[in-house]
Formats: sequence, structure tokens, C-alpha cells
Amino acid sequence: MAADSRAPRLAVLIDADNTSARIASGLFEEIAKIGEASVRRIYGDFSGTRLRAWSDILSTHAILPHQNFAYVPGKNASDIALVVDAMDLLHSDRFDGFCLVSSDSDFTRLAARIREQGTDVYGFGEQKTPESFRQACRRFIYTENLLPQAPKLGKAEPLEAAQSEALKPPSAATPLIRKAIDQLEEGSDWVPLSRIGHLLANLFSDFDPRTYGHAKLRDLVEKTGAFETRHEDGRGVYIRAKPSHRKPSPPKTSGTSA
Repeated sequence: MAADSRAPRLAVLIDADNTSARIASGLFEEIAKIGEASVRRIYGDFSGTRLRAWSDILSTHAILPHQNFAYVPGKNASDIALVVDAMDLLHSDRFDGFCLVSSDSDFTRLAARIREQGTDVYGFGEQKTPESFRQACRRFIYTENLLPQAPKLGKAEPLEAAQSEALKPPSAATPLIRKAIDQLEEGSDWVPLSRIGHLLANLFSDFDPRTYGHAKLRDLVEKTGAFETRHEDGRGVYIRAKPSHRKPSPPKTSGTSA
């Protein structure tokens, strides 16, 4: 394989204190869509039982644990160690991107600093993650969307319940899609869905159809009930707002003079 065709090299740094081990499989499957997880490190105090769930799966995912004893309550040595390592890795110039896995806003400045260097940052955290950290990342993926699917056993299993509680109704995506459409100047009501997808990712770092219960953007768009779709052979899918959801046209000015 030619050097310039290699997948982007990524450094994955996990804050074990603020991340559930249940997302591990989904996390690395998601990261594989972005590039190669060349470095996989996790930070926390593994001397007790609190992080046992992570300890049990470290070898499965080839994650290197960085032990940080919590000598003083309230002082997070793990966060400091993660930041120090991130800066060392950044200045090694070996990576195309960083994956910061945490719901802690303390990593906002770290994400911003890495991006200042011209390196992409992908954040992974719960929906409760403060907006400052989410917006500091090029893209932010909610970990609720990475939980494994629970089996259907007649009543909601814990994982399934957690996913259901995190889902937003499709209608909540309508204003976001509407804003993306308004950003495009196509000279027509119909706009390419592919361009809408790219623009949504640029406008909203945490936008993800899975947050609204759909794996594909097209399914989400149709489920909102606010847009029309059409497929053009060789050109893909186009969408436009339904008449009842379109902005009113500005009034025409008269061309007659007094």
C-alpha cells in the first residue's frame, strides 16, 4: 500500500473515570470508520474495583492502561497524565488525529490546542457533555449511540433503556436540517442530501442521525415529516422542505415609478 493511501493515524486517549466500559466495542468500531487507532491508552486508578469493568477488557481491545493513583481526593492525576501524553504525542508529528474519550469539560482547552496545531480532534462522550468541549472538537459522537443493542426480552434491558432515554424525537432535527438547507444556494428548492450531510457535520459537531433513532440521514429526513425526497439516477438523493415548512418568499417590489 502506498504511503499516501494509508488510513489516518489516530491516538485514542480514554478517561476511564468518565467513560463506561460498555461502549468499548462500539467505540473502536466507530473509530475504525475514521482511521487507524495506532495508539490506544486509558487513564485511571486501576488499583481498586471501581474500574474493574475496564480492566477485564483491556487486552481484548489492545488498550494500554496508564495507572494513576488517587492519592489526594478531588485531585485528578489521570486528567493531568492524559493531557501531558496528548501534548507529547502531538509534538511527535506522527498522528493525523486524536480521539478524546470523556464527558469532562476539563478537556476543552486540550481539544482546542490540538486543533490549533492543525490536527483533527474527535470527541466521544455522553449527551451531558458540556457544549464547550463538544464544539472544541471537529466532530463529537455521543457514547449512548455506541452502546450494544440489548436483546428483546419483553421488557427493556438496562442498555436498551439507556439508549431509549437518550433518543431525541426526529422532529428535533428539523430546524437543524432547515438551517443547512438555508446555507446552500442551489438556485432550486431541491438540494443534494449528500451536501446537507456534510454541512450538518460542519455546522453542528455533535449531529448524528442515531441520536434521533435512525442510522441513515435519509431515513431521519423522511421521518421528520417536514421534507420531501426524490432520487435521481446517477445524481443521488435530493430533498426540499414541504410547502408548509418553507420560508415565505420576500414580497416583490413594484417596478412602476411615480
